Amino acid sequence: MTEKLLNHRAEGPDTAPALLLGPSLGTSYALWDKVAPELSVTHRVVRWDLPGHGGSPAELIGPGATVGDLARLVLALADSLGLDRFGYAGVSLGGAVGLHLALHHPERVSRLAVICSSAHFGGAQSWEERAAQVRAEGLDRLAESANARWFTPGYTVPELVADHRAADPGAYAACCDALGAFDLRERLAEITVPTLLVAGRQDPATPPAHLREIADAVQDATLVELPGASHLAPAERPEAVLAALRAHFDGLAGRGMEVRRQVLGDSHVDRAQARQSPFTARFQDFIARYAWGEIWTDPTLSRRERSMITLTALVAHGHHDELALHVRAARRNGLTPEEIGAVLLQTAVYCGVPAANAAFATAQRVLEEEE
Repeated sequence: MTEKLLNHRAEGPDTAPALLLGPSLGTSYALWDKVAPELSVTHRVVRWDLPGHGGSPAELIGPGATVGDLARLVLALADSLGLDRFGYAGVSLGGAVGLHLALHHPERVSRLAVICSSAHFGGAQSWEERAAQVRAEGLDRLAESANARWFTPGYTVPELVADHRAADPGAYAACCDALGAFDLRERLAEITVPTLLVAGRQDPATPPAHLREIADAVQDATLVELPGASHLAPAERPEAVLAALRAHFDGLAGRGMEVRRQVLGDSHVDRAQARQSPFTARFQDFIARYAWGEIWTDPTLSRRERSMITLTALVAHGHHDELALHVRAARRNGLTPEEIGAVLLQTAVYCGVPAANAAFATAQRVLEEEE
């Protein structure tokens, strides 16, 4: 007899690093619709449904279920897909599953992201009451308050609310049992997996203090707080969540940001980060991963050589604001004013005298600012 598995959706190349995405109570893997396709460019993304949610069989869990039971179902899914080791990101209950996996099965989890979740969910009483209500009445009445629990005022995702209403009451109640019994606070310091914590500043269910508690206890942890986000941040602030996950799981963005600061200076990068908006987040992530995480870290050319090439390209295209920025970068990379002048003189031959004339004026202004 074939073992029943969690319903799931796999995206991305089979040969790419695996990344499992876990959902929040009451949602399906549609919670990740705005994030998973982008992550699948560089990862084999597998998003899964809780028992009785989306397409997962309700009978996979029953009354008295624990987060450990859900974690075993996730491992069974990973085993069925041949995934011995994987990155993991989860929201709320899905995040609790990730914490359990990182604590009890660190050999399986390469990196962890815990989103709008907690090491505890307030004890058993409120969850026992909710489970009893759902077992007695179904989910219609509870689904009516989903928007208030999940999103900032005025925001909604109708498909997720519909998933909430359509979930199996018995399986939903069993997930409530798991949340009521979950408490890892005393064991957080044992987690050694590199961990990202993402908090929604307007999340009433797991406010930032809950994520901060985990960040303070886990040695290799980073905390990101998202303004304008409530409990289902991947649905409400997908660009910001995507940028945070890429930086954590890709590695290139983190290394790229380090190199970007070394070359351009902290003040410039801090200003660029402060100006970042949901509209520009993907572009900033692109720069960090590709320009700085791949090109500028390639050891084939030295940073001095890359500065000379960059100056030439900027002169050729007349990008004078960027030229000023990279004259400063060239100085950080060890070029003398005389060497910068020699590069610009070379551009006069191959890019034209007017272009070089403007470039000399820009470079002179920047170099005089240093004096």
